[in-house]
Amino acid sequence: MRPSKRQPDELRRVSIERAVSLHAEGSCLIKFGNTHVLCTASLEERVPPWLKGQQRGWITAEYSMLPRATHERTRREVTKGYPSGRTQEIQRLIGRALRAVVDLPRLGERQITVDCDVIQADGGTRTAAITGAWVALYECIQWMKLRDMVKDDVLRDQVAAVSCGIYGTTPVLDLDYAEDSNAEADANFVMTGAGGIVEVQGTAETVPFSQESFDELMALARKGIGELLQLQKLTVS
Repeated sequence: MRPSKRQPDELRRVSIERAVSLHAEGSCLIKFGNTHVLCTASLEERVPPWLKGQQRGWITAEYSMLPRATHERTRREVTKGYPSGRTQEIQRLIGRALRAVVDLPRLGERQITVDCDVIQADGGTRTAAITGAWVALYECIQWMKLRDMVKDDVLRDQVAAVSCGIYGTTPVLDLDYAEDSNAEADANFVMTGAGGIVEVQGTAETVPFSQESFDELMALARKGIGELLQLQKLTVS
């Protein structure tokens, strides 16, 4: 039995509220159970220096966790003077996921930065961030379309993410913290609306897991991401 009493293939309760920021070109508040992430997309009429003159845009992301998003207060990274390795890894993952579904030349020489701030953490913060970041990005691109800045085919597809793991010998979908901290193996899956795989991050915590177990996790991920993609569509329709 899972701590949350969910079925092995059952997501946590997921909700997405769009347009939650007064100033950002795109935004949403996404909740995966008790994991809550605020995602905002900001448009800039510039690109990184290394992209100047190449006639294409850029999508990047920043990720952070508020001090009391967790059980005990964590020190703000800005006071340390540098982001942690975990933070850098997650924000690069979010950026890669979003760029996989954007036609960067059609964006023009512009940059969209998606900020993902974890308000409350209970496992799966990176997967919630990616799923919500796409909604914020969609809103930003819609804002640009209304001003004739871009055409309809800039955003080529959806992208969403979910975690899976082996908990008590059973493959399960969408791990919360209680499961993630005790899982025999866990993996994060990032996939597009067309079913393409953007990234898979998997780790065995105790003993190596088999190809058969990995295939079961992949099947769970496809099911869960399919449900998240439908929720994204409902949110932006």
